[in-house]
Amino acid sequence: MLWALASNPDMARQGVVTSVEEASAYGVRLGSADSSHEPWAIVDSDALIGLVCVTVDEDNRNGWFWYWMTDRARGRGVMSRAAATVAEWALAERGLERLELGHRVNNPASGVVARRVGFVKEGTQRQKFLVDGERLDADTYGRLKSDPHPTFDPVTIVTQ
Repeated sequence: MLWALASNPDMARQGVVTSVEEASAYGVRLGSADSSHEPWAIVDSDALIGLVCVTVDEDNRNGWFWYWMTDRARGRGVMSRAAATVAEWALAERGLERLELGHRVNNPASGVVARRVGFVKEGTQRQKFLVDGERLDADTYGRLKSDPHPTFDPVTIVTQ
C-alpha cells in the first residue's frame, strides 16, 4: 500500500502516508466495520495498483464515488472497467439510488473515467480546491440508478 500511495505526488491528497504504519492505518480506516467507506482494491499480480471506493450516505441511499490509480497502471482502461463494475454493484446490489463524484478540472482523465462509467456532468464548482496555493475548479457528476447502463467488460469482484 505504501508504494501505491507514494506513486505520484498527487496521491498526497489521499492523506500523508510516508511509512508502512501510516499506509496500514489508511487501509484500516477505509476497511473498518464502522466506516461508511466501502473500498475495492484493484490488484495486478498481487500488487495494489488502484482503489475504487463508495462512501455511503445510508439515510439518503447515496454514495460519494471516488477512485485512484498508480502511475504504472494508468492509460490501460483498468480504472474504467473497475469503476464501472463497482458502480453497477453499488446501484444494483448495494441498493444505492445515486452516486456522486467530483474531480479537479486539471485532471481530465478522471472525467473520462466518470463518463465511461455512466456518470453525467452536473456542473462545475468554482475554486473548490486549494492545491499548492492555487484555487482549482472541480467538475461534479452524478449517476442515478435509473440512468442508462454503460457497456463495459466487468472485472472480477472478490470478497473476503
